[in-house]
Amino acid sequence: MSNTRGPKSAAFHDVAASTYAESPEYGTFPASRHDGFNDSDVNNDLVTVTEDRDLKRGLAQRHLSMLGIAGAIGTGLFLGLGSAVQTAGPLGALLGYFTVGLVVCAVQFALGEVSALLPVTGSFVRHAEFLVDPALGFAVGWNLVYGNLLSIPSEITAICVLFQFWTDLNPSVFIIIFIVLTVFVGIAFIRVYGEIEFIFAILKILLVVFLIILGLVIDLGGIPGTPAIGGKFWRDPGPFVEHVATGHWGEFLGYWSVMTGAVFSFAGVESLAMAAAETKNPRRAIPAACKRVFFRIVIFYVLAIVVVGLLVASNDERLNDSSSTAAQSPFVIAASAAGIPAIPSVVNAIVITSAWSASNQGLLAGTRTLYGLALKKQAPSVFLRTTSWGVPYVCVLFFVPFMFLSFLTLSNAALTVFFWLRSAMTRQGIPKESLPWHNSWTLYSSYAGLFMCLLILLTGGYEVFTTGNWDAQSFVSSYLDIPLVLAAYLIWKLLKKTKIVSLSDIPLEEAFAQAAEVPDDEPPFKKSSKAHWISWIWD
Repeated sequence: MSNTRGPKSAAFHDVAASTYAESPEYGTFPASRHDGFNDSDVNNDLVTVTEDRDLKRGLAQRHLSMLGIAGAIGTGLFLGLGSAVQTAGPLGALLGYFTVGLVVCAVQFALGEVSALLPVTGSFVRHAEFLVDPALGFAVGWNLVYGNLLSIPSEITAICVLFQFWTDLNPSVFIIIFIVLTVFVGIAFIRVYGEIEFIFAILKILLVVFLIILGLVIDLGGIPGTPAIGGKFWRDPGPFVEHVATGHWGEFLGYWSVMTGAVFSFAGVESLAMAAAETKNPRRAIPAACKRVFFRIVIFYVLAIVVVGLLVASNDERLNDSSSTAAQSPFVIAASAAGIPAIPSVVNAIVITSAWSASNQGLLAGTRTLYGLALKKQAPSVFLRTTSWGVPYVCVLFFVPFMFLSFLTLSNAALTVFFWLRSAMTRQGIPKESLPWHNSWTLYSSYAGLFMCLLILLTGGYEVFTTGNWDAQSFVSSYLDIPLVLAAYLIWKLLKKTKIVSLSDIPLEEAFAQAAEVPDDEPPFKKSSKAHWISWIWD
């Protein structure tokens, strides 16, 4: 993998000389801009004066790496793997999660290449406007804001359910507590958010590693009084489970059902680039985080699914538990059967931190997207107001009244903007080696990833179209997002008369010039051999 910046052409030097001016207060920025919000901030998608001045770079590479891990390791791994094995069997669940893992890899590498060149607040939302069409940026951005407005309260509600595993205390107490905590994290220094997510991610990783080891010990008969399980559940009831239909077609549908559900387990990995303008050395930190987070996530999920398939049979009635607490976890089921009583409480506690972590990440992604929309005059300018320590507090306050609703969303914008960037570079004769970070195969993996994203999006609710399975609520939750995004795109396009950006007109030379002008003010961290045994998790 290459992480080098190619030689700048003479044109790049000319653009840098004519476009940039030195400021004793804010450093290097386009000469056409001045302090404050103005039209030049709207028309140029490079890091704007407003965000460069008002936001603070408090996130380091280790924070970004752990943001991706914290976002992806959550209830889907601790509680949802049992349901996946029940639906598709141990091998069907393994193939489903591995397939989605490859799609996530394609998205991550595309996101990393574009974000390394354009490290802006809002990430792919701003990229969509700059590289494709302002109407697309508007539609994707408000869709993301809408989704997070509804997903944050759903995570807080989940916390209340999880606490019911221990106590019958009025759930409203926990709702108030975690709303206050979420708002506190959202309004605090960005570094505070980074450190909290860093700690949560460490706890999750330690628990996953512990549960994998414990599962192997139980499976191999290492617990006194508990017979070895071996791989008997792969033989009976078998590696696959029929779902909706019978025969091989039913086994395939079981695999496909797991795959559509696995998308939501991995959701959150892309949030590591949302606060790019608040990241130290983003052109080095974001690519490093993107390429490393994926491999850690896939390893954890693949090993966990293998172990779950060894511990619990796909037809085990205990997997039908609908409490949404630790009792639903296949690891807890196996540990309880082995006579280890402390495991349920430990798992439940970590899942609570996972839900709170998800609400924190939703608030970060939603507020930074809203701030980015305001920068482009696609949202009221009041959302540009920040605290003295660089947090868009009006954006945070906007989310508070919505913390009792529930929804979840998904976007394919990161792959779309990657294609537009590469196509524009080809049209303008700019070699891909000029990118701060690039890979020779990313174009092809992105084609495959985009195809799979669209296919999963269109078939995510396929069960409602099968005989006897129609459910209006499931249909709406599976497909409502599609008309919402299309409507937002068309409305903004008609109102503002936007045009799809011509590949020849995208100001890539300015982007490369700015990338070259930004110094790498933090030398690569040289870790000792002892530190490497711990720092491999995030570095």
